[in-house]
Amino acid sequence: MPVTISEDITGVASINSGQIGGRRNVIINGAMVVDQRNAGAAVTAHAAYPVDRWSISDTVNGTFSAQQVSDTPVGFSSSLKVTITSAQTANTGNLAPIQVIEGYNLADLGWGAAGAKTVTLSFWVRSSLTGTFGGSLRNSGSSRSYPFTYTISVADTWENKAITIAGDTSGTWLTTNGIGVSVRFSLYAVASSLQSAGTWYAGSATGATGQTQLASTNGATFYITGVQFEKGSTATDFEHGIYGNELALCQRYYYQTVYGGSD
Repeated sequence: MPVTISEDITGVASINSGQIGGRRNVIINGAMVVDQRNAGAAVTAHAAYPVDRWSISDTVNGTFSAQQVSDTPVGFSSSLKVTITSAQTANTGNLAPIQVIEGYNLADLGWGAAGAKTVTLSFWVRSSLTGTFGGSLRNSGSSRSYPFTYTISVADTWENKAITIAGDTSGTWLTTNGIGVSVRFSLYAVASSLQSAGTWYAGSATGATGQTQLASTNGATFYITGVQFEKGSTATDFEHGIYGNELALCQRYYYQTVYGGSD
């Protein structure tokens, strides 16, 4: 005799009260798997891209190298490694891996108005140094910033971090193909651009007061992978995308062609 099963899933939502399906993570290439430009080779210049979608802001007087490597926590195949090859010696400049998130991908957050949605930034990190590390979120006009901190407790050991950030009810946040928000992991920030962590600031903060200035230590290393930026106050498991999909998302911003002919 046939059995009929009736199931009502009305109102079922994800852990963050969003959609069950679809992409939660608006960071592209958060697992550092796509590297069209370098194929794992190191970059050393300001504004270079060691992996797709991740640029290096470098205005310090020391030097660095940054590249895709295979040293990762369990469940990942690639990370972004930054090595300080000569130490910063003056209180000038900034050094940070940065991803700029397109405004279209943040429109549902409603930032800049009452009811702005909370987000959670999570990631895996490792460093040869321990202590309080910093970073910031920043809008397109650099007129609104949110400095944040996190702690690396054990040297040369992968640690998982999560930071919950209340949405900004002020400022201008683009919802077009311009810069929606830049996500910055600060490895050095000049004193004038450091601000107190955990609150929105009306200006351009590139790091957080009291952060470890990694670029001041020659030979220091910093690794990051599994970066996720999602709506809601809970960090969910990292959303591993299909590689082909992740590559296609990267190719919206950079497309490399390879000539395969023999002439």
